[in-house]
Amino acid sequence: MNLQAVFTQSDLIGKAVAILLLLMSVASWMAILWKSWLLRRAGSQVLRGIAAFWQAPALDEAATRIAAIDRGGLVLPLIQATQAPTVGTLAASGERAQQLTRMLRDALHAIMGRLTSGQVLLATIGATAPFVGLLGTVWGIYHALTSIASANQISIDKVAGPVGESLIMTAAGLAVAIPAVLAYNWFGRVIGRIEAELEGFARDLRDLLASAPAAHESREPPHGVRSA
Repeated sequence: MNLQAVFTQSDLIGKAVAILLLLMSVASWMAILWKSWLLRRAGSQVLRGIAAFWQAPALDEAATRIAAIDRGGLVLPLIQATQAPTVGTLAASGERAQQLTRMLRDALHAIMGRLTSGQVLLATIGATAPFVGLLGTVWGIYHALTSIASANQISIDKVAGPVGESLIMTAAGLAVAIPAVLAYNWFGRVIGRIEAELEGFARDLRDLLASAPAAHESREPPHGVRSA
């Protein structure tokens, strides 16, 4: 018996479970395709952006070069965060290295928030889809047995057919969950590599700028010397 016949003969709860599994499958594959494209582009842009930064003669030139490469906004926000004005705020308190650490940490968290979007959806679908399918199986078996019992005709062939059809829901739940789990694990590894690259770049950028004078600091003339 095909899936259409199984869906047609099921009751309201069985149809609801089948529709839920279908929606979960569509959402899962949309997230998989979108994140595959996003992370593939992100990995390339991060490596190219970091290389362009260290090859630039100055910070302004580095930002210009990275803006032409970093379409996803993964490296450039780290540079822009270090240029944000902090004079007159609590963010300006502490040493220059501490200020840079705070600004780079906030920018890095925002970047990782974009990279990890969709991971919760994949994890949720991978964890719940088998149980949703199992619910459909249990309900289908119960519905089939009650129908057979009411007909007063109990035999192996009468039971095997409806029970076998109900097990299709378990298989459907696994078919939805397995791609989501595999994609979640694979994306997690890719995101981890990108995060390591960004964190290393953020540390190097902080060390580089911490040793340079802050842009907002004014140079005072030596004691006893008046400027013209």
